[in-house]
Amino acid sequence: MELQSLLSKPVWQMTGEELLFLSRQSADTNTNQSPANEHAATKHYVYGIAGICEIFSCSKPTAIRIKKSGRIDKAITQVGRKIVIDTDLALQLASQKPMPRKR
Repeated sequence: MELQSLLSKPVWQMTGEELLFLSRQSADTNTNQSPANEHAATKHYVYGIAGICEIFSCSKPTAIRIKKSGRIDKAITQVGRKIVIDTDLALQLASQKPMPRKR
């Protein structure tokens, strides 16, 4: 079966075999392209202090303290009052050992 001739044919005129052939062809092309799309889809963002509360399952004052501490600054993008937090990066940064303080 030729793919181009089937693509130009209306669905209501196709046989079951032709329809299955087209669906298998589209499934094969989707599996080859899916790893790049999965990585882009796994990015998860939360917004605001409430988002920090959601990530760390903490209260609002604790979320404010976490933000002010600077530990997750690389995961935070802030423009004016709008705060966007990359959850994966925030969790990774929070789990790192803190640098020792110099006295």
